[in-house]
Amino acid sequence: MGFDEFLSRAKECREEVLKMKNPLLVNHYDCDGLSAGSIVVKFLEGNGIKHRVKTIRKLNDAFLDEIKDEKEVIFADLGGGHEGVNELDEVVIFDHHQTKGVQKLQLNPHLFSLDGGDCMSGSTCAYWALECLPEVAIVGAVGDMQYPLKGENRLLLEKFIENGWVEAPIDLRFYGKISRPLPQLLAYADEPFLPGLGGSEERCAKFLENLGIGKEGERWKKYVELNKEEREKLIGALAVYMAEGKGGKYDAKQLVGEVYLFPRFKHISELYDAGEFSTMLNACGRHNEAQIGMDVCLQREGAIEKGRKMLEMHKRMLREGIEFAYKNVKDWGPFLLLDGRGVIDDGIIGVVAGMVFPGNRKKPIIALSLDEKKDIKLSGRGTRELIARGLNLGLGLREACASVGGQGGGHAIAAGATVPPERLDEFLKNFAQIIAKQIKEKN
Repeated sequence: MGFDEFLSRAKECREEVLKMKNPLLVNHYDCDGLSAGSIVVKFLEGNGIKHRVKTIRKLNDAFLDEIKDEKEVIFADLGGGHEGVNELDEVVIFDHHQTKGVQKLQLNPHLFSLDGGDCMSGSTCAYWALECLPEVAIVGAVGDMQYPLKGENRLLLEKFIENGWVEAPIDLRFYGKISRPLPQLLAYADEPFLPGLGGSEERCAKFLENLGIGKEGERWKKYVELNKEEREKLIGALAVYMAEGKGGKYDAKQLVGEVYLFPRFKHISELYDAGEFSTMLNACGRHNEAQIGMDVCLQREGAIEKGRKMLEMHKRMLREGIEFAYKNVKDWGPFLLLDGRGVIDDGIIGVVAGMVFPGNRKKPIIALSLDEKKDIKLSGRGTRELIARGLNLGLGLREACASVGGQGGGHAIAAGATVPPERLDEFLKNFAQIIAKQIKEKN
């Protein structure tokens, strides 16, 4: 099995979707899920196929029971991880998560010995079959932490560049160049992390002041507002800082790399850069306004204004969540634990977890929150270094959940789960043993 077989399955899935009369589309609520779902919607609309959309946070037995009478269902960015989909009638699945036991028609790189963790997202998977919304396909991959684009994602990127839909210049890699004031940009930089500066906007502000760049009166500029000379001066100073090994030894070459820009959206700052676009979608999906996010992808009238309001609220809640997290992270041996129940919204708990000790985290982090039913939700985040040492959060959470009657899974680097409250301590102990064994066996 390989890429040729994947493309053959993509064609088969496309043909099956075209046969549908009034399917229910079920997509995940995160950036990649909204991106993948929007690609499916665009395809359905373009072919005059009536449809309905349901965006969900997790696919479980209760939801599958709700839709058991549906005759046609399309899953986007989920569906491959739950064998219960086998009980439905006609099903087409576009997913890239680790899959097992699903017999329905599924386009999933894991079924073809391809890498669904780093080389294909839910959105790019859907694009290979349906060929709609190229910029949105890239946004889903970037939002799912698949940077730099490689493998099958890279094949799409090269095609999109050739068509003039995407540009990939080399620039400062940090996320937030368009949206974040410079001190915040440096403080929350990840891959590469800035030792001695990361996590402290105050230290970053002093660093910038010593350079004499970035401030306009009392207001801090954003990177996008710097002129060419100022950008070169900043990158040069950061390269020297890292090369000198202040606070640790890091490769200064990691500072610059590809950034993904969309010429057709140049007039909309939030959509011009793939990273910025992905944040708006996350803001919508994680605050129960998934339709706004999909409307942004589909360029519906008035959607961008609504998306901006969601983005502002999202940023405020993230700042508050991060402040709480730094004061409340506990070390559980093989992993770090952040208990954000009742404090951090379950829609952003995973994002907050990923921003704790960015780039400098030596252990995976598990964060707890409460969902709308007051059940415990867990979000896990790893790093690429930990993956290289054997970490697989998706498999680890699935195994630990199975031992306590919960449900979990996802990617090696990022995964989620739900567990019964009364068995949380048991779960954490089991999970600690599983993670310790994963890394030990690899080493």
